[in-house]
Amino acid sequence: MSKLRITAGPFVFEARFETALAPRTCEIFRKLLPYTERVIHVRWSGEAVWIPLGDTDMGVPAENQTSYPAPGQMILYPGGISETEILLAYGGVHFASKVGQLAGNHFITITSPLDDLPKLGKMVLWEGAQPLRIEAA
Repeated sequence: MSKLRITAGPFVFEARFETALAPRTCEIFRKLLPYTERVIHVRWSGEAVWIPLGDTDMGVPAENQTSYPAPGQMILYPGGISETEILLAYGGVHFASKVGQLAGNHFITITSPLDDLPKLGKMVLWEGAQPLRIEAA
């Protein structure tokens, strides 16, 4: 199971786990499916939405880390100098928090329709939190 369906607000995306690059993160997150939460707009990172997870310890090691996820890349920051969080880039991102630059595990990639990502981002920015569901496709 590497194919995923992500529903965010009114948008439905096709996606995949990055199992070759982030095997432990994918393995741990796969056990959470179907995963439901709400996304809000980021504060420091640029064009992205995120799910703040506070002090949640998901037991995820650092793997396939990036501070510059491309549009459609979902990263998991396992905590440390900032809170645990999941971030989905819809445009230009320099992943950071109030303590500075962070790096998160790129573990999911949205494959289509990429044109809807900026629409989702603008909706979250102007209309507020949107429901998100990640499930096996």
